[in-house]
Amino acid sequence: MNHNSKLTSRAQSLRKTMTKEERRLWYEYLHNYPVRFRRQVTSGNYILDFYCTAAKLAIELDGSQHYEPAGQMYDARRSAYLEQQGIQVLRFSNSDVMNQLRGVCEVIDAAVSSRTK
Repeated sequence: MNHNSKLTSRAQSLRKTMTKEERRLWYEYLHNYPVRFRRQVTSGNYILDFYCTAAKLAIELDGSQHYEPAGQMYDARRSAYLEQQGIQVLRFSNSDVMNQLRGVCEVIDAAVSSRTK
């Protein structure tokens, strides 16, 4: 993974100001997950919401701006870059995290399991 030290202070700030959806996923599931996840990790020109090095898996939580045309184009470029690095990207809407957390966790678990065998 290509760490970008220019984004480190921004990533640190984002760790301190997580959205309620990020907090929920982190504290109710990923924080104690048996395979280590980290929050707000830099890769190239991007900051990943959550990243698991062992599985090369990024988890992105999408708010409403991600469904606008500009947001969709940005996300497509970002996902293409990450996939070129061998990183799988899982995207969940904020609504999914708040209303269907169990299903989100099952998808994450299946992805980690399949990528760490």
